[in-house]
Amino acid sequence: MARQVVLDTETTGRSKDLNRIIEIGAVELIDREQTGNHYHIYINPEQEVEKGALAVHGLTNQFLQDKPLFADVVDKFMDFIAGSELIIHNAVFDVGFIEAELLRMQHKITSLKGFCQVLDTLPMARKKHPGQRNSLDALCKRYEVDNSGRSFHGALLDSYLLADVYLRMTGGQNSLFIAKHDSLGDIGSGFSVPAKVVRGAGDVLSKVNLSQAQITEHNAYIESISEDS
Repeated sequence: MARQVVLDTETTGRSKDLNRIIEIGAVELIDREQTGNHYHIYINPEQEVEKGALAVHGLTNQFLQDKPLFADVVDKFMDFIAGSELIIHNAVFDVGFIEAELLRMQHKITSLKGFCQVLDTLPMARKKHPGQRNSLDALCKRYEVDNSGRSFHGALLDSYLLADVYLRMTGGQNSLFIAKHDSLGDIGSGFSVPAKVVRGAGDVLSKVNLSQAQITEHNAYIESISEDS
């Protein structure tokens, strides 16, 4: 039985040394099929969210202030990913932040190497589609994965989208999981997104109206993360 976990994080900024994780989303695959089992948590970073990051994910300081600390959730998170192959788009970014958090709290595990295998879908996509844009949004469009319901980047929603992109990019799967108990309906990509994935279904976030300048900053921020890898 091959177990993979598709993972994404959101952060207060770009620097793993200066910034903190504020959201983790992870989706389980068993033998290349979505099981419906996932991990999702918002985290109080104990610092301000930078404007550039806020434009990307829309997670405000007010929303995060009553959420648990990373140290409070780390054990359940590590249990969820233990022994799996992590599938991450631009793994350098997410793994770097996770390891920085583990090191900061002096956890017994400070490196994911040996704890999990890591598959980075960004260089995979660049090799498969040289000279083209290979952001998650671009890959969703290329592989006809419907992400039209996403106003902001969110760790769990992006994990579901990446799971579908990864399976299509690497040859598909026998059957796609459809959430039967808490879905909000098919979003057109072959599976239903659980209700708790959709912003506002469980937590009320502040609405952020972006100007054209902020949208431009948002796009530049995403491209800069990709370039940093």
